Amino acid sequence: MADRALRGVGLGAKSFEDEQGIEFAERQYVAFDCPKGHHFEVAFAREADLPTEWECKKCGSVAVRSDGSVGEEKKTKPVRTHWDMLRERRSIPELEDILAEQLDKLRDSDEIY
Repeated sequence: MADRALRGVGLGAKSFEDEQGIEFAERQYVAFDCPKGHHFEVAFAREADLPTEWECKKCGSVAVRSDGSVGEEKKTKPVRTHWDMLRERRSIPELEDILAEQLDKLRDSDEIY
């Protein structure tokens, strides 16, 4: 069994196929500048949507594109509370009726809370 072992080869880590006859996708390079002064380029496919921000490879901070392209601001919805969602389903008179019913049930029960 030891005779059949492949020593020094990381199986699964490397491909033994050559790149002959393979056409790679067209690429474009986008340059980014980090606030700490680092400059780097990232390769993207020609048809890819290009990001306006990218994590710096050296320090991890957010780098912006060197050509000055800025992304669109995303619209954010205001935070909806439980009360807001409840008010979408019920009116104040309905809520008052439900509260009165529940209070009557508690008052009529023999258990003490």
